[in-house]
Amino acid sequence: MRFWSGRPPEPPAPAEDLLLLEPLLRGQLEDVLAVEQRQVWGHSLAFGGRLRVTPGRALELLDGRFAPHGYSPFVREERGTAWVYALPRAELSDRPNPLVNLGLFLATVLTTLLAGAVSLGGVSPTELLSAPSRLLAGAPFSASLLAILVVHEFGHYTLGRRHGMPITLPYFIPVPPVPPFLLGTLGAVIRLRGPVRNRRSLFDMAVAGPLAGLAVAIPIYAVGLQLSSIVRIPPQGEGLYIEFGDALLTRLIGWLVLGPLPPGHDVQLHPVGVAAWFGFFVTVLNLIPAGQLDGGHMVYALFGRRHALISKLAVGGLVAIGIAFGSLNWLVWGALIVVLMGFQHAPPMDDITPLDPWRRALGIFSLILLFVLLPPVPLSVR
Repeated sequence: MRFWSGRPPEPPAPAEDLLLLEPLLRGQLEDVLAVEQRQVWGHSLAFGGRLRVTPGRALELLDGRFAPHGYSPFVREERGTAWVYALPRAELSDRPNPLVNLGLFLATVLTTLLAGAVSLGGVSPTELLSAPSRLLAGAPFSASLLAILVVHEFGHYTLGRRHGMPITLPYFIPVPPVPPFLLGTLGAVIRLRGPVRNRRSLFDMAVAGPLAGLAVAIPIYAVGLQLSSIVRIPPQGEGLYIEFGDALLTRLIGWLVLGPLPPGHDVQLHPVGVAAWFGFFVTVLNLIPAGQLDGGHMVYALFGRRHALISKLAVGGLVAIGIAFGSLNWLVWGALIVVLMGFQHAPPMDDITPLDPWRRALGIFSLILLFVLLPPVPLSVR
């Protein structure tokens, strides 16, 4: 999920303009911050001292005061000193068009129907050309997968709107169901067209997606198991055998629904079960406490600037798992996090106020879910 997307700020003010602006902004700070230090920080101003009000109240007061001058306040603490940064305001990008979101979603419905029909339903492309109604063979897979993804993304959207954030509707990403994109989709993204206000809003929006998606994936997986078959595991070299890796949670659900399996047998997942398995996998990927993933946002909300260290440790853990279990999946995902996301995280406007105990407990629980859901070897083919 992308937490900042908009046009770049206007060209920064020249140094002499900053000096003229300083007394104006400083005058707005008198009842909020007992100013002891001042710095020109890049193209912005920073005032250090002792807050006279709570950080949340300081942000509430200063946001309206700085806006007419083209600046936004960011409040953080460094070595016992409270700092108020005045950063140039970024303009919001053009108003989003919901028809684009709807078009991408409908395209994703089509590509996931194709994936369910061709990849899992045994329908050949030739059959689809002669009998287009055969596309409906992919409906169980498509409906199950999209139910999980839609609930996940609207978990983010709902909590973002509740916190008054300029958040967009989800943009689903359809892809042709060809190797290696056999699902017909790369998921969805949500754009936040401005900075996050505080750690609480950052946490709530980040945690809502995985938990909401998981609440839907669990019953869908149970139904998918009931529709599945128990088959003999073919000997090595006897045909193509794709194995979906088990995590602690999927193993537990399988035992509760099907009971212990006979020796030498495995579950041949129904397309509904396959969709739910990938729903679990998407949740795992998002819960990894690194970069701009949902888990990374939660870690920043919980631990602040220790986010970078935890991100590096998380990627190191993925590499270790990949090497220990010979799983290329985790090595590739770790490399993607490093190359595409990095280890940095933009701070919220109020970077001082910590999470309350209830949110901290929920955050720790969500990170524990990562270990319950993570399969050491996600997919293997032999």
